[in-house]
Parts: sequence; structure tokens; C-alpha cells
Amino acid sequence: MRISGTGRTLAALAALLASGPLAAETPVAPLQVDRVVLMMRHGIRPPTKAQPMPIGTASAAWPSWSVKPGWLTEHGANAIVAVADFDRIGFVKAGLLPSTDCPTRIALLADSDQRTIATAAHYAKGLAPGCTLTIDHRPQDEPDPLFNQIDDGHAPLDPKRAAAAVDAEIGPGGIAALERTMKPLLTRLDRVLCGSAAAPCGVAREATRVLPATATSRPKLSGALDRASTAAQILLLEYAEGKPAADVGWGRAKAADITAFGAFHALEFRLLARPPYIAAHNLAGLSPRIANWLSDDSPTAAKVAMIAGHDTNVANLAGVLGLHWRVPGIAADDPVPGGAIQLERLSDSKGNHYVRAVYRAQSLTELRAATAKTPYRKVLPIAGCKARGVDGLCTLSDFLAKLRG
Repeated sequence: MRISGTGRTLAALAALLASGPLAAETPVAPLQVDRVVLMMRHGIRPPTKAQPMPIGTASAAWPSWSVKPGWLTEHGANAIVAVADFDRIGFVKAGLLPSTDCPTRIALLADSDQRTIATAAHYAKGLAPGCTLTIDHRPQDEPDPLFNQIDDGHAPLDPKRAAAAVDAEIGPGGIAALERTMKPLLTRLDRVLCGSAAAPCGVAREATRVLPATATSRPKLSGALDRASTAAQILLLEYAEGKPAADVGWGRAKAADITAFGAFHALEFRLLARPPYIAAHNLAGLSPRIANWLSDDSPTAAKVAMIAGHDTNVANLAGVLGLHWRVPGIAADDPVPGGAIQLERLSDSKGNHYVRAVYRAQSLTELRAATAKTPYRKVLPIAGCKARGVDGLCTLSDFLAKLRG
């Protein structure tokens, strides 16, 4: 049966949203999820520096944390275990994990920071309770070029192409015009940072500039939008950690502020990490791992693979695939602590393989409570794919081509 126009689109989307086998129109063979790869951001952490922002950005000292700068917190670990348990239930239902025995066809890869290694360990705890799973990672704090191909010199950029990619995202008028559009939100953020302080204070005092890429360094921001992105992320982490209201933005930041300020963090990634040219280069170390996990049909191949990385890695993959999401309480397209792009391989009885993308994350409310009762889980159309007439569904071969950039 053929359906045209809006009806066909809705039918296709309904099929994609199925959590188990992918429904399909007769006589096309139904699809079954048989491989899953997650690109996950680490869990909740403090700022990565003891002095998280330049002196004068805020009117008072930033709140203290119970762990070292950049380390996964106990609350963050509990939130990871909770979301892993949610994933486990879905994977067992799909036949990807055994219901009782310890899984053997699973792969866990982590960057070498404490927060990523600990995130992988707690994810394993929630995914396979009582089991011992191996986590592939370098010794803690030994740089791993898999996660940062550009800055580690393994995927050199053409600075002109990188600049053109960033300029295209910034749009007409340049970075100054873009900053002007964000002025009301910058003012709102400075009210949280500074309260009624009369002395110079806040993030909006220095004009935003784009620091161009080199062959071995990614483009960066400086000035107002850069500092706003950092401040917004710190405030989100304070709230997600479950800190008392008085310690979240010195008692001046409410949940609605946290959500609104996240636009700065998402904007930074849109300009610097999502442009496909830059994203594909920085992802070049992890792309072959993803491709292998989705392609390997050997009897011992991992059915579930998880990469514990960073918001940049998630943004890179989203940029390559053209993915967009909006998690409750979080700004649009902002990578959530513990959130993941879930790549699902779907196969039919004839051995044809397809890939769809899902974004799964706890809401801001669930992060603060360290629970995962009803996480956000949404199928996201992959740009440029329309396998079997379904917008956003890729054949495996087309997906692998997109991944290579």
C-alpha cells in the first residue's frame, strides 16, 4: 500500500518510534534492532578548574564541590546507574542483552579522564548488575587521541575550510551581529552572576571574537559568548548535582534560567563543533570504531557498544549526521550529562542492514533527582537518508559513508 504526503510521513515516523522491531509497510520485511552503539557524554561533574572563570565574572566565590575539579560526583554516578538501568530494560526487551546471565557481547570504551572512566564503570554497573565488564581506556590522564583527533594532530584541518564552515554558521554580519542577538540573554545571565554588585562584573564586558583554527587546533571563541557558555554550563551542573537552591547561582538562578542559559553552550557547539567539516575531522578516531561495531557480523561481535566521551564528541557526531533534539529542561541541541546518541542497526530476514539514530537523556528534573523513570528518548532523522521511503533512515552503507565525512 502506498501513502502519499503527510499521511506517508506520519506513518513512517510512527514506524521509526517503535522501541523494538521496526514496523514496515507490507510487503517489505520487518526490521529488528540487532546492534546498538551509544556515543555518551560523561555524567555530572564540577567545573574542570578550581577557579572556573576569570576573577570579576561573578560577584562572589563559586560554590564548592565534594570531588576534585572535573571528576564524576557521587550524585552524577547515581544518575548514570539509573539511566543505564533504563537502557538495560530496553536492550533486554530487544534481545540485545540476556535477561539474567552476564552479557558477553558488549564493548565499553572511555576517554582517559576520571569522569569518563568512572562514567563507563557506573554505566556497566547499571547495565549488568553484579557482573564484571571490561572497559577499554588508556591510563587515567594519559591523553587519548581517539577523542581529540584535531588537537592531537591526527586529523589536520585546512584552516580556510574550517573558517568558511564557522562563518557559514555565524551568518551575515559576523560574530558581532550574532552577539547582539544574544544581548538580552547576556544581560539576564549577568544579573545572576553579579546580583546587585556595582563593581564591573559579568561576562558581557568583552566583545566576542572567533579564534581561527590551525591545522592542529580547533576554532575557539573568546569574550562574551565564550564566557557565557562556560557560566551556563557551570550553573546547569550545579542544578543537576542537586545542590541547595542557595548554591545554584548564589540563589539567583531558577530552573527556567538554567534552561534559557543553555542556549549559550549549544550555540558554541553549533559554531565550532557541529559544522560537518570540523566534526568529521575531530570524530576521525572514533568513527572507525563505530563503523566496525555496526558492521561486524561475527559470532562474538558486540551487540551493545558504548563510548563514554564528552559533549564535544556528541556534538561532532550530531553535526556529521545532522541530528537535533530538545530534552525537557535543557536547551535545544545541548549535549546532556549522561545523554547519548544511540545508533541502532536494524536488519531484515534477507540480511539487509539499516541505521537509525535516537537521542536518549534524562531531563533536567531527573538529573537533579538522579533518576531515570521516563527519560527523553526520541528517534532523530539522519540528514539526507530515506531508506525504504522513511525520512531519516539510512542503509548501513549510506550511513558509513556519512560517518567518513
